Amino acid sequence: MITKGIRGAITVEENTVEAIKAGTLKLLDEIVEKNNIDKSMVSHVIFTLTKDLTAAFPAKFARLDRNWTDVAMLCFNEATVDGAIEKCIRILLVVNCEEYFVPQYVYLKGASKLRSN
Repeated sequence: MITKGIRGAITVEENTVEAIKAGTLKLLDEIVEKNNIDKSMVSHVIFTLTKDLTAAFPAKFARLDRNWTDVAMLCFNEATVDGAIEKCIRILLVVNCEEYFVPQYVYLKGASKLRSN
C-alpha cells in the first residue's frame, strides 16, 4: 500500500458560509465519487482558500455533513499571487491506496481554468 494525493478546486460566487459549504461539499463529493474513495482510505485532507474567502472553515463541513470525524484535516490560506483565480477552494485529499491507483483530479466552475495552463 502507498499514499497518493488527489487534487481538486472549485470557485464560489460569494464569501458566505452557505457558498463555502456548498462549494466544499460539491468538490469533496465529486472527488470521492470520481475516484471511488471509501472514507477508510483517507489519510488526511488539506483545504486551502483564497484570501477573499473568510466566512467558514471547509473542514467543518466535511466533518459535520459527511461525518469525517476521524479524518485529520487542516485549512490554510492559498498563496496570494497576482492575477490568480479568486474565491477558490482547493482540496488535497491524501489516500492510502494500491500502487496502480491513478488519481482523477476534479476542477469545477471557474477553477477549470487551472488545468488549461
